[in-house]
Amino acid sequence: MATDYDAPRKTEEDLSEDSLEELKARRSDKSSGVVDEDETEAAEGFELPGADLSGEELSVRVLPRQADEFTCSSCFLVHHRSQLAYEKNGKPVCTECAA
Repeated sequence: MATDYDAPRKTEEDLSEDSLEELKARRSDKSSGVVDEDETEAAEGFELPGADLSGEELSVRVLPRQADEFTCSSCFLVHHRSQLAYEKNGKPVCTECAA
């Protein structure tokens, strides 16, 4: 959109009056806030592409915890020893949970 830099600028008072008039016009329009669609009904008909994974088989190689890793007693994630914040009652806590 082109801007006319020679046109007189509106003051804050003019802008607030414009916005008040717009708000009043919106308030009088009662149908603007009414939604006549049921959310659950709309969600039932919505299907994600490739959502049917019933015939798929997941194959992931799981490695056991290494000697330089620990399992956080708070978040139960496996972290490297460099992320060990402290041990509480002999149970390791990672730096993310300690923060």
